[in-house]
Amino acid sequence: MDKRTVEVLDETSGSKFIRKSKESPFLVVGLAGLVAACAYGAYSFKTKKVSTSTFLMQLRVTAQGLVIASLTVGVAWQMVQKYVLHDEKKE
Repeated sequence: MDKRTVEVLDETSGSKFIRKSKESPFLVVGLAGLVAACAYGAYSFKTKKVSTSTFLMQLRVTAQGLVIASLTVGVAWQMVQKYVLHDEKKE
């Protein structure tokens, strides 16, 4: 095994999360959105004034919208880095 493989096998959960967040910063944004949606859902469910099935359907659609928005922003950022910022570095 090479040195990089040994380092990956020996890393802890915390260091793996830090490494992944540096490689993909939208991972942190997505996780923060997940926590916010769950907190909002728990609060709203406690104080709900609609039926449970309607509430859960609305929460599911909101969560899916957050995922699609996060993926769209992430892909757009990667395209900007690859095509716009990369061309500036060559010049």
